[in-house]
Amino acid sequence: MSHWMVRWIINVIVIIVAAYIIPGFDVTIIGAIVGSILLGLVNATIRPVILLVTLPLNIMTLGLFTLVVNGLMLWLVSSIIKGFTVQGFGAAFLGALLITVISSVISFLVKD
Repeated sequence: MSHWMVRWIINVIVIIVAAYIIPGFDVTIIGAIVGSILLGLVNATIRPVILLVTLPLNIMTLGLFTLVVNGLMLWLVSSIIKGFTVQGFGAAFLGALLITVISSVISFLVKD
């Protein structure tokens, strides 16, 4: 199985685990699968534009504002996908933080 497929499956599992841990973040299995795909597309297309626009703020916060942008991207995906529900920015922020940390560790462990 290719490395990107392993990462995608692990990201789906991470989203399900995050939904289990964080109150206000609920997903179904299908919602996690579709949400993972859409989150990847949003992170590849919209997120770089948002990061460029917020670059001065990101520099002032030493990169911590990126966590806010990640939360907003997760919240955006939840507004589009049925079965992928994030109730409020707090849940989106915590969910994005957990998904980012675990995905970074997985990306470090699974080399291309």
